[in-house]
Amino acid sequence: MQVPTQIRSPAFVSTRRLLEQKLSDLHNCTNPHHLTQLHALIYKHNLHQDPFIIPKLLTSYSLRRNISSALKVFHQVNDPNVHLFNTMIRAHIHNNQPAHAFDTFFLMQDYGVRVDNYTYPFLLKGCVGKNELNLVKMIHTHVLKHGFCADVYVPNALIDSYCRCGVVGVEEGWKVFRWMEGKDVVSWNTMVGGLLKANRLGDARQVFDEMPERDLVSWNTVLDGYAKAGRLDEAFELFERMPERNVVSWSTMLSGYSKAGDMDMARMLFDKMPVKNLVSWTIMIAGYAGKGMAKEAIELYERMEEAGYRPDDGAIISILAACAESGLLWLGKLVHQSIKRNKYQCSTLVENALIDMYAKCGSLNKALNIFKAMRKKDLVSWNAMIHGLAMHGHGSEALDLFSKMKQEGFIPDKVTFVGVLCACTHGGYVDEGIQYFYTMERDYGVPPEIEHYGCVIDLLGRGGRLQEAFRLVRTMPVEPNVIIWGALLGACRLYNAVELAQDVLEHLVKLEPQNAGNYSMLSNIYAATGNWAGVADVRLKMKNTGNEKPSGASLIELEDGVHEFTVKNATHPASDKIYQMVDGLSGHIEKVDYWPDVIY
Repeated sequence: MQVPTQIRSPAFVSTRRLLEQKLSDLHNCTNPHHLTQLHALIYKHNLHQDPFIIPKLLTSYSLRRNISSALKVFHQVNDPNVHLFNTMIRAHIHNNQPAHAFDTFFLMQDYGVRVDNYTYPFLLKGCVGKNELNLVKMIHTHVLKHGFCADVYVPNALIDSYCRCGVVGVEEGWKVFRWMEGKDVVSWNTMVGGLLKANRLGDARQVFDEMPERDLVSWNTVLDGYAKAGRLDEAFELFERMPERNVVSWSTMLSGYSKAGDMDMARMLFDKMPVKNLVSWTIMIAGYAGKGMAKEAIELYERMEEAGYRPDDGAIISILAACAESGLLWLGKLVHQSIKRNKYQCSTLVENALIDMYAKCGSLNKALNIFKAMRKKDLVSWNAMIHGLAMHGHGSEALDLFSKMKQEGFIPDKVTFVGVLCACTHGGYVDEGIQYFYTMERDYGVPPEIEHYGCVIDLLGRGGRLQEAFRLVRTMPVEPNVIIWGALLGACRLYNAVELAQDVLEHLVKLEPQNAGNYSMLSNIYAATGNWAGVADVRLKMKNTGNEKPSGASLIELEDGVHEFTVKNATHPASDKIYQMVDGLSGHIEKVDYWPDVIY
């Protein structure tokens, strides 16, 4: 009996078939070396005109931010179709080149290629900001001309773009929405989101209530609007009504309560969350840090790491910003240690946040060490370090750093000059500060804003040049605010300028009629010059306002948090021991015949 031989599959495989398999996922290729090899294969097999393959190659180059290679691929196609033009427009938008996207659109018209329902939405993605409103209107005109209003995808993109163009744009988007037929849930959600951007919460809620169907995005969008507006009771009511919730819903409520300072409610919700992510942990830790609750913030940070979460750039920056705001150095150090322990590759943004945190918390040496070790500094890095040095009285070092910054080719912006002027103020460099102020716009094209005027007026006031400071206040192009008038009143206190102080107080009372602190400052000026009748008169006026000057507070950070102390405050748990120590110190002071200056 003859045994039949086994039939094997043919060894031959089509080369074309293998190439098609390789090119099917070409647009997902992220390895630049592999992409170059695939590009070479496309040319080798004469596929550089293929309408199916070339858009994928172009997209892959675009995603790799290699727009020059994408352009070469595009321009080598003899007869580009609408799909290829759309892909090139999308590539320019993805690479933040909206002007080039519109050039491609105009080229498309020159070629006589008709647009489709994808062309305009891609173009509209490049129209962001109040200055782009006229451009969006131009595209809207094209949409009407070519009859694409019936395609829900196009008017949805129009509404979204209009709503990104400020209050006027939202009104135009509302017109498109009202006349639009066949709205889908995206249309409704986009309009609700746009109204919230324009701070029209009532109108947004009305549109939400009229929605024929809602999805999770609809609920989360309105919930976020109420939370950001600080209307947390209504937000919580809406949260309770939600048919389903996801981690975004819970995180929105956490953020709302944290920003309102209600960390007890935030913690209650956090503990009830069925699923937590890095965002929810970050909101809670930053919330505790912002309130100076070091013990709770550190406990949660350690729990987050134990749960296997590793902070990303956004989480690290949020927590460090909260530490900088509250002066919570201990937690900032813990985050920095965690970065080192996990060998986290710090971006420039994270290094900037570390510099800012250490500088604002008083650890200038650590801030300087990080700044000097940075491989890639940007303008924010220089600004953070200049501000840090200036606010701690190192005016000369801050100005030296400013000079070095310019030598390295960085162009100062308005934030830089605030730091420079503060450095001059704290260092007593009056003439230098005036010179920097007048070179801002002349040499660097930075028009002075109210913050810069405030710095210069404070500089002149501290330097005893009160008349010059007053002239600047009267001639400045913006209306002086309470900070500027307050700086002037402080200068009057420093130099006992009674008449000028009375003039300043009149302006302050108009702006802040209930602030008793302004009267208290004038009272101190009268007391310093021996004008007790004036003191009595001001004290009477202060009493008639019905308000008392708030007590000054001292903050001290210990391992368990930030402790606040005010005059005659007995609410601190260790107040008895503290006052015993103060009384003991007072006895020692009397023994050495020291009597403090008393300000009435």
